[in-house]
Amino acid sequence: MKIQRLSAFSDGNQGGNPAGVVISNNLPDSETMQRVAAEVGFSETAFAAPVKNRWKVRYFSPETEVPFCGHATIALGAALALENGDQVFSLELSKVNITVEGKKEGAIISAALQSPPTKSFPVSEELKAEALSLFGYTEADLDSRIPIAHANAGADFLVIALSSREKLKAMTYELEAGKAFMHRNGFITVCIVYAENDQMFHTRNPFASGGVYEDPATGAATAALCGYLRDISWPHGGEISIVQGEDMGMRSLIGAEIGDEPGSSIRVSGSARVMKD
Repeated sequence: MKIQRLSAFSDGNQGGNPAGVVISNNLPDSETMQRVAAEVGFSETAFAAPVKNRWKVRYFSPETEVPFCGHATIALGAALALENGDQVFSLELSKVNITVEGKKEGAIISAALQSPPTKSFPVSEELKAEALSLFGYTEADLDSRIPIAHANAGADFLVIALSSREKLKAMTYELEAGKAFMHRNGFITVCIVYAENDQMFHTRNPFASGGVYEDPATGAATAALCGYLRDISWPHGGEISIVQGEDMGMRSLIGAEIGDEPGSSIRVSGSARVMKD
């Protein structure tokens, strides 16, 4: 089994979020994929196999299967482009079909995915209080323009918007408590954001549900966030840029294009680089 390692949403030849990619004629059984993902040790590993005119894809964190992973999809798109040339690849996920485009540009490969449909919901006061307690935030730390919400783009996320970059930098929590919170409420990650302006965001994504303290770049959460911003009529102007991973020393750059139709797919793009062994 050939395991490729790529860093998605990289900042040139640095940063990004490492992902494992396994491309084979047939998908291994679930137990094997879970074991390989644990051995690779990255926040996610994507497994892909050709089925007719598309690729069947499953994603595994070191501890569990996830329905959709953005950065692993970007890594997969880059790996497919390296093997098959520049093109748009159709992907069959566990619950929905999407596409990813890969294009070689020297040592860096650009990739763009079309996310699953998006939706968002308000959360209860009880869940809001629980989330604030987990991260040690208060109501005064929040950006009232972007209320705490449940957002979905193929997977479920909690969005918490803060009023200052300093509060985002200070993010901390206890891993086991975060894991219990995310599993209890069905969240893959918590997307904690700071809006520098209408189109520039800084984000952090605790991924305790997968046994990972924090992800340096999270494409699925970006898509869910963008869908939520559209739902609340945020003045995004059709696109936003995200800097993530900076506080981890793994600066990652994510671009997103937001259409006008409620619930429609978000185009999430970035660069990927092959990691050295």
